[in-house]
Parts: sequence; C-alpha cells; structure tokens
Amino acid sequence: MINKTRILIADDHAIVRQGLKQILEEEPGMQVVAEYANGADALDWLLNNDCDIALIDIAMPGMNGINLLKQLHKKKPKLPALILSIYAEDQYAVRLVKAGASGYLNKECAPLEIVEAVRCVASGKKYLSQAVVKILTEEAGTAQQRPPHEILSDREYQVFMLLASAKTATDIAGDLGLSVKTISTYRSRILEKMHLHNNSELMHYAIENHLVHHPAAQG
Repeated sequence: MINKTRILIADDHAIVRQGLKQILEEEPGMQVVAEYANGADALDWLLNNDCDIALIDIAMPGMNGINLLKQLHKKKPKLPALILSIYAEDQYAVRLVKAGASGYLNKECAPLEIVEAVRCVASGKKYLSQAVVKILTEEAGTAQQRPPHEILSDREYQVFMLLASAKTATDIAGDLGLSVKTISTYRSRILEKMHLHNNSELMHYAIENHLVHHPAAQG
C-alpha cells in the first residue's frame, strides 16, 4: 500500500480548490485531506490534525495566507507550507520564504509544476522557482542598497501593495478585517518610512519598481 502525501488546501475560491484537488489526486501518492476557504479555519484544523503539507493562498478573508503561515511556522515549524498565489514572485515570494514558507508558486504555473513542488516540499526540501532564486541572488548582491519598500513590516507591505493597486482605505479595511482608522495609521507609517507624501507618489513608486502595473497612476 502506498503511503500517500496528505495535503491541506486553503484557498477562498471553490473552483481553485476543486482544480487543485483534481490535479493532485490524479497522482497515486497524493491525497487532499482537508479544504478551507479561510485562514482561521485552516489553522484550527492544522493545529488539531496531521497532514504532510499545507498548500496556502495569500489572499483570503479574515486570516490571510501571510498570517496563517506565520502562526503555522510558530506552532508547527516542521510542517511544510507551499504558497500558491496570483501575485508575481517579485511581490511576495522572498518575503514569504523568509517567513518560513517552503516554496512559492504563481497560480499561472503548469499543473505539472504544482505536483513537482508538492513532492519537493513534502520531502523536506524547499521549492524555489528560477524567478525566486534570481530575486534572492540579486538581493544578496545588493544587501547594502535595500529599496524603501523592503524596510516595511509584512502588514505594512500588504497595505502598501493594496494602496498601490488604487484600493481605498475602506476597501482595504474590508479586505483585511481591520478598521479604516487602523489602515489610515498604517498608511501614515508607510509614507513616513518610504519618504513619500501621498497615494499618488506611492503608486508611482510601485510602478517604477515594477511591483504593480496601474495605468491610472501614471503621470
């Protein structure tokens, strides 16, 4: 009898969970043992049950993938977590790998790569795409010249990315489950740390550094 790799999937889109489950369970050695649409429920299951790998999306309501990863790394440091996200590698990958993720995949990757990444991470190794390795290498070579956005905390960076995508404080508060006042406080702190004055400069900075592409922020 084959010892199957037991996988939890945390993603707020049912169609994504269904697609991932189909891809993974076509492999004879893999079994999806739990599926959750938000980070809090996924964390609760993970702390009370066993699996071999957690496959986690970043953008989820309530507790997002970043906070889920941090809590998981603190409470079950040996459990591998593979991040699967719509965000390009240069936006979140390095930050999440440093926070304890065993690997990072863009949702545009091929099904075969997902299977390969799950196998790699479940075996105790890290799965780093060529794009992530390139970013890590470049970062190591320019450690003394860190751009301003890299000094932000994880939560500040998350708010920064949402502001840079032209979301309002009200929208962001709803997405993150925080008050508008808290988001405004984060915004002020971000602008101060990055020596910027307003949202327009913030969006321009994000475009100049290839973090987002938002035509409305041009000019």
